[in-house]
Amino acid sequence: MRMGLILLILMAALEIALAVMTCRKATEKKTWRKNRLFVRIAEIVIAIVAILLPFGQKWRLTGVLITLAVLACIVALVILVKRKKEEGDVRKGKAIRSCILSILLIGFALVPAFVFTGYNGLPTSGAYAVGETSAILVDDTRTDPFETDGSSREVPVHFYYPETENGTERFPLVVFSHGAFGYYQSNTSTYMELASNGYVVAALDHPHHAFFTEDTDGKTVIVDMDFMNTALTLNEQMGAEKLYALYTEWMALRTADMGFAVDEIKAAVTAGGTGANWFVPEKNGDAIRTVLSMTDIEKIGLMGHSMGGATAVALGRARDDIAAVIDVDGTMLSEYTGVENGELTVREEPYTVPVLAFDNWDSYNDTEEYLAQGGLHPNVELLKNASEGFRTTVRGSKHMDFTDLPLLSPFLGNMLGSGERDTKETMTTVNALVLQFFNCYLKGEGVFTVNDTY
Repeated sequence: MRMGLILLILMAALEIALAVMTCRKATEKKTWRKNRLFVRIAEIVIAIVAILLPFGQKWRLTGVLITLAVLACIVALVILVKRKKEEGDVRKGKAIRSCILSILLIGFALVPAFVFTGYNGLPTSGAYAVGETSAILVDDTRTDPFETDGSSREVPVHFYYPETENGTERFPLVVFSHGAFGYYQSNTSTYMELASNGYVVAALDHPHHAFFTEDTDGKTVIVDMDFMNTALTLNEQMGAEKLYALYTEWMALRTADMGFAVDEIKAAVTAGGTGANWFVPEKNGDAIRTVLSMTDIEKIGLMGHSMGGATAVALGRARDDIAAVIDVDGTMLSEYTGVENGELTVREEPYTVPVLAFDNWDSYNDTEEYLAQGGLHPNVELLKNASEGFRTTVRGSKHMDFTDLPLLSPFLGNMLGSGERDTKETMTTVNALVLQFFNCYLKGEGVFTVNDTY
């Protein structure tokens, strides 16, 4: 954001200087066009220099700066074409309007530089470099409920994996589900940390629940607005029956997506290659084969953020091939079993898979107060009934601090929920605990312990 402001100030200063110089004394149009051309060239130089600097090389700024440079080039060419067509002096009003319009256009083009930082991930602790690739899994047994053409449900899968020199090593599989109107990259620093330490991570997109994703036709699929509005306005005033119906519907869709992905990955690893349900871009073919060859399907962990955490918990209860589950700040919606006397009832059956639950600071304290008043909370009940259950929180954290979003965009993070605690500290703590938990239950390394608060 600071760099975006610096660029805006530099370019706006050039535009204002041109307007002041033009308005101070009568200026021929020919001279004005020459001065404008000089200003455009200066702006192109500024953009190019910014691209070459470290902050500009971050992909989030490079596109912005290239766009600015291209726009400046186009304007410069137009000025060159028109340089002999008009005579007379430039009117002050035109010079001022041109200045204001130019600054507005520059400011608009620089919006991403204000909204997004140069964040490029957190340092990883593992010995492996990390590779990335993706595919789309097509479930012919399900019709996508959000589509009107009867098309099959598609589940994009994005892999993060250790890059090794030989193909003999096998690594546990961790499958991740994003939150409501989230996206697969929400916890990239977590995936990178795990992959660098010898895990294959499969981060899913849930089409129409994801903010945006892409289908097999290359079309961008955005979040369903009805789903988004309902999730944003969810409250107890809807009534327990309505809430239970929504929770059941959402969990059914998401657990089917996650379960299908686990089944397809297991089948592909067993078969030694992808099947008919895999849509793999040609450029990703070798990488997908590499991922499958190194995945140990005897050691599978599930995790997710928010509604994705609830999805992981639900699937962990439903399957017997899951060794560990992590819920990152998600209410375990699948643990609601129905409605009785106008209140949601909570499951009492044992949870046989080791589970780690993160709560944001406000949620942690609100839950304690709710329990003190005699309420039943699904997360607390599940952890009490779990064979091995752990719960922790980070002081000063809010919901989005358990993702990378506030690091990528403090503006969006604050808007959606970022607390007083530095998100970098929170995510560093979360990633370390996630790694320790999976090391214990997927790799059999040590005994996992966790503090109540960090």
